[in-house]
Amino acid sequence: MKEGIHPQYVETIVTCGCGNTFTTRSTRKELKVDICNMCHPFYTGRLKYVDTAGRIEKFQKKFAAGSYSSLQQPKKKAGKPAAQV
Repeated sequence: MKEGIHPQYVETIVTCGCGNTFTTRSTRKELKVDICNMCHPFYTGRLKYVDTAGRIEKFQKKFAAGSYSSLQQPKKKAGKPAAQV
C-alpha cells in the first residue's frame, strides 16, 4: 500500500435514532443512523413500518377509494359476439 493516500481509520461512535449507541471503526469519528439492530424489525421480530416522508399515508390515500385506474379490469363492450372459427 502506498503511504499517505489512505484515510485515517479511527474508532467511531454510531448513534441510532432509537437512542442506541455502539462503537466500531470507520474513517469518520461519528455516524448517525436511522435504524440499528435494536430497532430493526428483522432483529426484533416486531412489525414496524419505517416511513420516510409520509409515503405510507400517501399510498393508503391513493388506494383507499379502490378506484385506481391502472388496477381496474378493462370493461368489455356489449356488442356482437366474437365469430367462432
